[in-house]
Amino acid sequence: MCGIAGILSLGSKLNEHDFQEGEQMTSIIRHRGPDSIDTVQDEQAFLGNTRLNIIDLSKNADLPMSNEDKTIWITYNGEVTNFKELKKDFKLEEKHHFQSTSDTEVLIHLYEELGIDFLKHLSGMFAFCLYDKNINKAYVVRDFFGIRPLFYMVKNNLLYFSSEIKSFLEVKAFNYEIDYEAIYHFFSLAYIPDIHTPFKDVHELPDSHLIEIDFHKQTFKVKEYYKLIYRPDYSLKEEATAQQLHKLLLDSVRRNLISDVPVGLTLSGGFDTSTILALTKELGLSNDIHTFSIKINEASFDESYYQQMMTKFAKSIHHEIVVNPQDVMETFITHMAFMDEPSGDGAAIPSFLLAQEAKKYVSVLLSGEGGDEVFNAYETHGAYQARKLYRKYTPAFIRKVIRHLAQHTPTSYKKLSFDFILKRFTEGAEKSTPEAHFFWRHALSDKEKQALMPNFCNYKKTETFFTELFDSLDFDDDLNKLSLIYIKYFFVGDLMVKNDRTIMAHSIEARFPYMDRILVEFVSKIPTSMKIKRAGFNRRYIQKLAMKNYLPKQILNRNNMGLEMPHALWFMNAFKPMTEKYFTKENIEKTDVLSYKAVNQMWKEHMNYKKDHGRSLWCILNFLVWFDLFVDKKNYKTYLKTK
Repeated sequence: MCGIAGILSLGSKLNEHDFQEGEQMTSIIRHRGPDSIDTVQDEQAFLGNTRLNIIDLSKNADLPMSNEDKTIWITYNGEVTNFKELKKDFKLEEKHHFQSTSDTEVLIHLYEELGIDFLKHLSGMFAFCLYDKNINKAYVVRDFFGIRPLFYMVKNNLLYFSSEIKSFLEVKAFNYEIDYEAIYHFFSLAYIPDIHTPFKDVHELPDSHLIEIDFHKQTFKVKEYYKLIYRPDYSLKEEATAQQLHKLLLDSVRRNLISDVPVGLTLSGGFDTSTILALTKELGLSNDIHTFSIKINEASFDESYYQQMMTKFAKSIHHEIVVNPQDVMETFITHMAFMDEPSGDGAAIPSFLLAQEAKKYVSVLLSGEGGDEVFNAYETHGAYQARKLYRKYTPAFIRKVIRHLAQHTPTSYKKLSFDFILKRFTEGAEKSTPEAHFFWRHALSDKEKQALMPNFCNYKKTETFFTELFDSLDFDDDLNKLSLIYIKYFFVGDLMVKNDRTIMAHSIEARFPYMDRILVEFVSKIPTSMKIKRAGFNRRYIQKLAMKNYLPKQILNRNNMGLEMPHALWFMNAFKPMTEKYFTKENIEKTDVLSYKAVNQMWKEHMNYKKDHGRSLWCILNFLVWFDLFVDKKNYKTYLKTK
């Protein structure tokens, strides 16, 4: 895993000033690749790379890398997990002289053989810029599912790109103007979606997209090079499907374990991470694998019972990281300096703390992220099935009474409390399918956003991201549409931002076996009737069938929980001093975005147990800390240090 940065000409020849800015763009993300740093440049392109040594630790695998005659260069971040198979299948060693055993060199030579169409053969994660002097073009590419980050900016006939937003702040021409539409959507979703970033100047390259730069024509085009298509095969039989699924899960884990440095696993105790550990055990490797678990020091958020069960089962080398509210507050500003953008994901700081401990032992971490998206395993996917029955068998006037009663149930600040589920489900059940899923996951409502940022609400409704994509898909099953929506927005915009920034802050490569293209494409062919049964109450059916002989029964039978922080409870005590420091009238009004009156009202309602605003307040606090670091004081570099 590495960090990449670069500058490409759209007409203006690059000069010494551009090269210096390119070097600064690369240096600021040194944490992504502390083992080496290098650049190459000419009048058309500057390519920078920081390298974290994972496969082939020799200098022969240093980056940027070129082909034999130095006409093709690549600056690269990622791991293509099927590189050994590609090297063999296309007989690359017979056609090219290899200097290393890295996956990077395989990509260069595969491109020489197939052109840019080589992308369709890859599996894994990647973000790179490939510069081909032979055809006077460059390609800036992001992987199929947006696992590796990639941002770009166009200024003064130059296209800048980088793994992280902070690189662009090193460019003199950069404008700090906030993208208020991005912030508007952030307060709905607790993450910034689609191509938006906090700054108007910078765009996020979507998953499955590339930028083609034609130096001769002095143009660039953003293109989609891949689509995940759900075409269920209704001839599939359960037992045979489960067997094939197990085979592909095992193969994905095997390929994701390939490394020349120590590898570990994140272990939540949930089904997805437990499956990865069980498959590691099946491969005969679990005794030497380090596992890392977060224990949230609050009873209803604690999964340590299941974590310990799995580590005893697999006999892994286990590490438990206990997260207390004080740990979160002490880490808050540092974690935000690495994040570059506000995030309302309550697992971000625990993830940062886990990676901080893991770096003492490993340089690679396998994660279970993506399993919920691929297998329709979220509670909201089960709620989709329950919603259909609820609307079918419960008359409208009775549903109205239930909604009224739900709104008057006492507020509890426990995780997924009964009142929270009841209120969200009964209200969302009255909406269309994509609108319901947006509602079930939203942070602030439209009404709350109108009060919070009254001068910045003239944008399309945030739920439109969900409804437009849902309506554009021709899949024959709504659950498959939802699966893609969750991948395109929640997985890319939230989970991968959290995982990349918090883990790479400590120079660790995170890998995601569930999002390996070969596995994902097979699962997309499995009918949803094999994934969810019993009106949505039996989720992961085919996944559990595939793993029934390899996991403890208690793991097979447990429900989703998900790593989260008890914001609502901790705001009442340990979070209070820092929050009140940022929630002053002066701090809120200097943003020119938020209303002090609205923030203060939410804070008082929460502290008086009138309404659970925990997640909303967490989003507001994250925005204020981000604004302070990156816009007001611009002192984020002070905090780019880890223990």
